[in-house]
Amino acid sequence: MAQKPLRLLACGDVEGKFDILFNRVQAIQKKSGNFDEISLAPPKMLNGRSIRLASRKGEVDTKKCGSALVSSLATGLKPRYHFAALEKTYYERLPYRNHIILQENAQHATRFIALANVGNPEKKKYLYAFSIVPMKLMDAAELVKQPPDVTENPYRKSGQEASIGKQILAPVEESACQFFFDLNEKQGRKRSSTGRDSKSSPHPKQPRKPPQPPGPCWFCLASPEVEKHLVVNIGTHCYLALAKGGLSDDHVLILPIGHYQSVVELSAEVVEEVEKYKATLRRFFKSRGKWCVVFERNYKSHHLQLQVIPVPISCSTTDDIKDAFITQAQEQQIELLEIPEHSDIKQIAQPGAAYFYVELDTGEKLFHRIKKNFPLQFGREVLASEAILNVPDKSDWRQCQISKEDEETLARRFRKDFEPYDFTLDD
Repeated sequence: MAQKPLRLLACGDVEGKFDILFNRVQAIQKKSGNFDEISLAPPKMLNGRSIRLASRKGEVDTKKCGSALVSSLATGLKPRYHFAALEKTYYERLPYRNHIILQENAQHATRFIALANVGNPEKKKYLYAFSIVPMKLMDAAELVKQPPDVTENPYRKSGQEASIGKQILAPVEESACQFFFDLNEKQGRKRSSTGRDSKSSPHPKQPRKPPQPPGPCWFCLASPEVEKHLVVNIGTHCYLALAKGGLSDDHVLILPIGHYQSVVELSAEVVEEVEKYKATLRRFFKSRGKWCVVFERNYKSHHLQLQVIPVPISCSTTDDIKDAFITQAQEQQIELLEIPEHSDIKQIAQPGAAYFYVELDTGEKLFHRIKKNFPLQFGREVLASEAILNVPDKSDWRQCQISKEDEETLARRFRKDFEPYDFTLDD
């Protein structure tokens, strides 16, 4: 007979507002039944039993919201749920695994959830209800079963330094700061984006030939199907092109020269240049009083297209843009999750997996794993909405096409404006 799961309710910092908390809990229990346990702040970890942690201000790096002690405990204890409340905001990270694939025995995943304070004026989530079966009562295979959106462990350490309690990042990790816990305070010399030390051999490796498409492609630069009059800048591995039927005159695409379907499939040198283009475009648009929104839809597409849309600062804040994406996602029953700022999307999505991904100027990232149908124009619809650019008639690119002569004029103008920022002209 299967063990009946415990129904638990975790709560953020009460701050003395017990009346608000009790009224809310009573309303929930009246609707869905009683809970077996209600756990209040300070932060805690759950493995099927509670482990309360100290939360003294002296242990927290208030500048970076980090706690080396809690990071070390999370690494050693491997909780199934890890709750935090010190930052007074709601955040739910994608679950992470507690073992190295093919090198260690499989273990259960961990879910990290931060909760806001009770009765906060922003109405951020401060209660989290969930069900859990104690570990000792679970079948071993069921316990270690990994969720489909699991990521690598953000606290990964080398065995030698783990034994003396020093926090470091694994060589393959480039994350400088995970949510609330900064493990990079004493990081050594950085590695290059290719994974080699910056002082490696003076003889650079010859670039590989870009992968070729199996058939005609509208975006492979060498393809005769490419509308080359829209191309505004060409790098070593990537190029920029004006978007056909763009949301604005300076709506551009970052595209790999070779045939890659998604960011997840890019080689290291291509990723490096993509990031360089993104950073350069952010500086360019900032100088013109605009935010920069980047999104990718890896669904019913064959060649990677990173959409880069400028949004006038006078129109919206980055919070407005983020809220617009989340609100419209909720209205369309799309689960749009926030992922850690410095995380690599390759940790979250496997090659061939369908997904939608958006990145803001602040570094905030939202991700949706596409399982069934997905609205093809979702990214455009959000940005074209009245809340952001207020051009709802441009939500479909096919309704925004202009003549080739006008496209050529816009392309010449963009090339001229972008030239002072063109890193491809550097020696």
